Amino acid sequence: MSKKQVLFLILVAAVLGILVYLQVQHWRKFDWEEFGDQIENIQWGKVVVGVLLIYAADALRALRWAILLKPVRRVRARDLVGTQVVGFTGLALLGRFGELVRPYLTARKLNLSFSSQMAVWSVERIFDTGAVAVLISFALFSSVSVKQLDHYQMLPRLGIGLVLLVLLGIIVAYLIRRFNAHIAQVIEKSFGRFPALAHKLASKVTAFGEGLNTLNDVRSFLACTGISLAIWGLVSVTYYLVTHAYPAPLNQLTWTHATLLMGFSVAGGVLQLPVVGGGSQVMTITALSYFYAIPNEMAVSCGILLWLTTFMTIIPLGLIYAHFEHVSFRQLSREAQKTEESLAS
Repeated sequence: MSKKQVLFLILVAAVLGILVYLQVQHWRKFDWEEFGDQIENIQWGKVVVGVLLIYAADALRALRWAILLKPVRRVRARDLVGTQVVGFTGLALLGRFGELVRPYLTARKLNLSFSSQMAVWSVERIFDTGAVAVLISFALFSSVSVKQLDHYQMLPRLGIGLVLLVLLGIIVAYLIRRFNAHIAQVIEKSFGRFPALAHKLASKVTAFGEGLNTLNDVRSFLACTGISLAIWGLVSVTYYLVTHAYPAPLNQLTWTHATLLMGFSVAGGVLQLPVVGGGSQVMTITALSYFYAIPNEMAVSCGILLWLTTFMTIIPLGLIYAHFEHVSFRQLSREAQKTEESLAS
């Protein structure tokens, strides 16, 4: 592991440590017996259905990836399910460094360049961000029940900021696709005194612009948009099912409540440590306590279960796929780190 990666992990751990400390200070009277009772009262059938929906969402990701591959290779979506499942297993086990597993495995499986699959991954992230923004905005501005949450006055500003950020991203992506070569030339000239940096930035802009060419027609764009909304719709339903696996007051939350909670979890997922996670659980628990007024013990239990259901339950299926496809996660970890170091250099 490089010094940069070690420093990043230390920084993430420090931030998570501070967040956990603040939570502990807030929950000095945490009742562990009540926490145990909450676990005993869970309706596990709803949780199992939620896990199956997460698996279905990953299958839809394979379909979306196949559509984005059309300009360079026609491939059946079912042939990409394994790379998606193993890739998300790598993300769960390796943390942020596992982000590169899916494009790496797809490139190796289809004998394509890694840069082309990183381009597909970049476009996929744009669709994911847009879909989450649409669902959260709908939950914020259309639901009467959400407006009754504690401290609701803070949320519309965040929603508007998120929408503006997504719109800005769309505009920037369009400009890069439309004027890719020109923007790369401007960067080369602007950073002429630093040729290495100029070349690196221009290369990244060029690669990203080429990635945007994976959408070569309106039909593909609409298909990817619909699939992205379906993916995150399934995830939001999973949040709804898991919260309703608990007794009141959690089982009184609506789908829009669950969708907004999903948004908090996605935001917290930026801070992610291998295996143990971190940011997603903390943000979910904080939102349940601060905005939803859920008792501390129930909030902690639900936050952990949501993380396990939506993020970690892919591991058993991923290990099975990895066995049949002869994939070694140790080797993937080394390859991912080498690839990230080469991209950063």
